[in-house]
Amino acid sequence: MLTGKVAIVTGGAGDIGRRICIELAKEGASVAIHYNSSYEKAVELRDYIRENFSYAEIFQADISNRKQVDEMIDEIYRKFGRIDYLINNAGIAQIKPFVEITEEDWDRMMNVNLKGLFNCTQSVLRYMLPKKQGSIINISSIWGISGASCEVHYSASKGGVIAFTKALAKELGPSKIRVNCIAPGVIDTRMNNILNGEDKKHLIEEIPLMSIGKPEDVANAVLFLLSDKANFITGQVITVDGGFI
Repeated sequence: MLTGKVAIVTGGAGDIGRRICIELAKEGASVAIHYNSSYEKAVELRDYIRENFSYAEIFQADISNRKQVDEMIDEIYRKFGRIDYLINNAGIAQIKPFVEITEEDWDRMMNVNLKGLFNCTQSVLRYMLPKKQGSIINISSIWGISGASCEVHYSASKGGVIAFTKALAKELGPSKIRVNCIAPGVIDTRMNNILNGEDKKHLIEEIPLMSIGKPEDVANAVLFLLSDKANFITGQVITVDGGFI
């Protein structure tokens, strides 16, 4: 149980983020739901958690903007009085041939998927390091491991998340702060709705478990990594992909 703990979930209003928030709340954690533009979805999720599980509040920020991130983290700490967990889930994706990727496409991908990760993590550590406790989970992708055709900038950003995780885990180990990474495979989310039926059929044929994953599959991996059962696990990348990799 996570009763009494406070978890921040970036991109909490998205499909995977929403399920992570709900599963954390089911375990008794208070949840700080970050959103950027999905205000209505964030409000709906906050109210659902409050009515059914535990306490939740919403916080808005563009995670690529360090000033906004610091203000958000400070507000979360004032509101909850502590920060135990950070789940860096917010991210964007784009399918585009490499030669057509613009400088703006590249910068936006890195600003959200990597700089946003940097901003949120460094800001939260202002509160975690003095207490020498905490757990950080970064959501990457199997494409950050294997690479994906027509998703070079996305794959590069998610590969960076993995390297970030492994390096930071070593640095924060002496402070008893664990840092791990989850690399989801093909998950049933709005982000993957850009795939047509034939593309999905082809992907399913390549997945040993012969199915597309669900957001709760990722959320369950998050719960495990935050639990006492994972106390000696840090710097790891767990693929939630039905055996794809």
